[in-house]
Amino acid sequence: MGEWDGIFRTEGGRVFSGIAEFHDWYAGRRRAHGYRVDRIPLDALDGWRTDPDSGNLVHRTGRFFTVEGLDVADSGREVSAWQQPIIVQPEQGVLGILVKEFGGVPHFLLQVKMEPGNVNGLQLSPTVQATRSNFTGAHGGRSVPYLEYFTAPRSGRVLSDVLQSEQASWFLAKRNRNMIVQVDGDVPVLEDFCWLDFEQIALLLREPNLVNMDTRTVLAGAASWRDRDADLVADTFRGALARSWAPGNVALHDTTHLLSWFTEAKNRCTLARQLVPLTKVEGWSRRDGALVHDRDQHFAVIGVSVETDSREVARWHQPMFEPRSQGVIAFLVRRIGGVLHVLMQARTETGGFDGVEMAPTVQCQPDSYRGLPEERRPRFLSEVLEAPPERIRFDRVHSEEGGRFYHAQNRYLLVEVGDDFPLRVPDDYAWITLRQLTDFVRYGNHLNVEARSLLTFAGFYKEDDE
Repeated sequence: MGEWDGIFRTEGGRVFSGIAEFHDWYAGRRRAHGYRVDRIPLDALDGWRTDPDSGNLVHRTGRFFTVEGLDVADSGREVSAWQQPIIVQPEQGVLGILVKEFGGVPHFLLQVKMEPGNVNGLQLSPTVQATRSNFTGAHGGRSVPYLEYFTAPRSGRVLSDVLQSEQASWFLAKRNRNMIVQVDGDVPVLEDFCWLDFEQIALLLREPNLVNMDTRTVLAGAASWRDRDADLVADTFRGALARSWAPGNVALHDTTHLLSWFTEAKNRCTLARQLVPLTKVEGWSRRDGALVHDRDQHFAVIGVSVETDSREVARWHQPMFEPRSQGVIAFLVRRIGGVLHVLMQARTETGGFDGVEMAPTVQCQPDSYRGLPEERRPRFLSEVLEAPPERIRFDRVHSEEGGRFYHAQNRYLLVEVGDDFPLRVPDDYAWITLRQLTDFVRYGNHLNVEARSLLTFAGFYKEDDE
């Protein structure tokens, strides 16, 4: 029996009998909505200004977010020190998903939502995806539907509620509240919303750029809830995966040891960072209406003009971060005693709230390291990029947060290594089971957002031949 048993007992709502029915509905929603996103010069942004003293990009209201400069030293990474633009958005948003049972099967309420940075315009978002500025009405637009389920006093049962970090390479100390709430009563389903079950979401996660980052990070809190009992005794990858999720199976390290390893990594962290005026950031300059790196690497700060008929506000301008190349985010996984373990790293996060978080084995933009010697490239990057096809268990391109990042895509991989891969790994790395990662994801500032996406892919795993 799965961990959902006995939790859900309600009926009614928009559900699909099969994935083809969802795609028909999704295509209809895409046809129903109009939107347009155009790149414009930073100096042409309506409602935004360049501060004359600092050069920082700020909104005329002082709300939403700012783009400032960050000076980084003693990072403990392949490059020790640098300067860069960074998004400063101290307010905490809400990412919430409602869950309800239909015919004995739990379903998640997701919405088709347009975001200006999405490569394909509309993607599947959580029930609620809103910054504090959104749900307090700072934009002067429509209210956020279903917000009442995620703010006190609320109806329903809270199943997961954690303050989690965002992309720490581009945000400074940004966190959002990730919530899953069970409802028993009738929920009116608006036209852009639908209920999807575990198996349907598992199929949709195999499609590129469909399930957005905010949905993936919230679903990490539900990744262990899927029923895998049928696979527990199988001598296969799926069997090792199921045993990795199951409570009580033997892990290479106990949780106390892993917490000590993580605390030791944070204790070793020497990261020093401070905000600096954007005009003082070395290695970056304004060119062709954007703020770009002098070697045209990493990312650029661009301006966009947005028009849409499906958001709280119909039109606006804003700055966005545009990566210069696709990233690679990967778990190396290995069967240890028949139980799948993930090779995690304790990674210094430039903009992280707590300095160090548990991160994927590999997390980088490979193009930024082309031509560099092996010792200056991220560890285990070659093992990921040169893995034979039969060792790659999951390989899909997905989008990052479309509200601040323009066409940001990463290649997400689960790569299985053989028994010849060493159990002894560098001090900043550790072998951890999926059940142990599930325990850590219940608490903020443990798993970074990239690791949470991969945890969701592992939790909703389906093989290609299915």
